[in-house]
Amino acid sequence: MKKLLFLGLFLSLTFVFAQEKPVRMGIAGMTHDHVYQILNNPNRAGVEIIGFAEPNKELALRLLKKYNLPESLWYASLDEMLEKAKPEAICDFRSIIEHLETVQKCAPKGVHVMVEKPLAVNFSHATQMAALAKKHNIQLLTNYETTWYASNHQAYEMIHAENTIGDIRKVVIHDGHRGPKEIGVSKEFLSWLTDPVKNGGGAIIDFGCYGADIMAWLMKGERPTSVTAITQTIKPEIYPNVDDEATIVVTYPKAQGIFQGSWNWPFDRKDIEVYGKTGYIFADKSAQMTVRKGDRNALPEEKIAVKPLESPMNDAFTYFAAVARGKVKSENDLGSLKINMVAMEILDAAVKSSKTGKTVVLK
Repeated sequence: MKKLLFLGLFLSLTFVFAQEKPVRMGIAGMTHDHVYQILNNPNRAGVEIIGFAEPNKELALRLLKKYNLPESLWYASLDEMLEKAKPEAICDFRSIIEHLETVQKCAPKGVHVMVEKPLAVNFSHATQMAALAKKHNIQLLTNYETTWYASNHQAYEMIHAENTIGDIRKVVIHDGHRGPKEIGVSKEFLSWLTDPVKNGGGAIIDFGCYGADIMAWLMKGERPTSVTAITQTIKPEIYPNVDDEATIVVTYPKAQGIFQGSWNWPFDRKDIEVYGKTGYIFADKSAQMTVRKGDRNALPEEKIAVKPLESPMNDAFTYFAAVARGKVKSENDLGSLKINMVAMEILDAAVKSSKTGKTVVLK
């Protein structure tokens, strides 16, 4: 009898979850090449894509046709999509300077927002966005590719839950590729990615943001005491207006972070090295991570298998939908507003340091 009751309850709950409506999600802008993530696979768990707001009609219809999506999904502006399609959540794939406008338009309507990395073009914009999110009680997330690397999450657990390598002492983070033009990004993306106003900088923003985000997360939201950054333009014939090489150093009372963002790597890379008092962890997006722990006579490095992430933590859009529905709390996640406000403070200070040649001390 008990088994029958349990089975009935299980089936009832399954039916309820199955009947829950997906989150009506709209896309703001199509000039960021990461929009291909959703164009290539719009059928995500818990998500219903209700439209793409892109003022460049030629671009919008070309991409919709390329991915066999109906033209009826196109809207000429974010305002039009908000009014006619009534989205519950918006993913922003525009230039970074436009992120503030997206939140200004969505927050008063109670529409949740997820922007592509980084959160904002500078800390002033980030502060305004955070205030709007709080005032109107919306979720405001930032999407990084590295958020969905299972190795990063496993490293975090090994550091903070298992104390595998002791307290963090140094974190070195490498991100980048040969350069946006060299790898063939779209002309629409390249036009604002290499604009110091619309992007806020070059490689220091494009790839320095990954290090700032991961470091802020590994340090559980602790603000660093200082930020120093050096930038170069090694290829001025290609990138005359922005840097293409950046190194950011952040200090804490007992730790240091070094973020190397570059459009000059010979190969694509996104990897981290975390050094603790008693060991180290090297991780990237592969299925293995390298670990060494113990004293100086400890066993050599070992390869640890990485456990795949489970839903909704394995997909940006499914995760965003779960947060919007209140199924997942995102306060301390890599994409959370709390962590990204610290990341933006680091980035903002890094840009200032690179321009003045001086270390910025955070009060």
